[in-house]
Amino acid sequence: MAKVRRMRTTDLVAHFIEHFSHLDVKLRRADAREFFDELHRLCVQQLNDTGEFTLPRIARFVLRERGARIARNPRTGAAVEVPAGRSVGARIAKQLKDAL
Repeated sequence: MAKVRRMRTTDLVAHFIEHFSHLDVKLRRADAREFFDELHRLCVQQLNDTGEFTLPRIARFVLRERGARIARNPRTGAAVEVPAGRSVGARIAKQLKDAL
């Protein structure tokens, strides 16, 4: 069985350039890369401002606040204090689940 490689940013950019070339839209590599950079900036801004960011028909990203806690070092078994922090969770859209 052939090994399937994960799609990277360069692969996404190449895909969009190829897709829009069939529609006679001149999309430069820099333009496609800027789209993904701006999408990232918008996601970070919205998560900081509202606590969630939605990509329609794909996923909704939700900011989660985690309190401080005591964890264990798996090697030594010693208690370790983990400070409070924030993490991002993703809720997959029903349309994407149904497509799979």
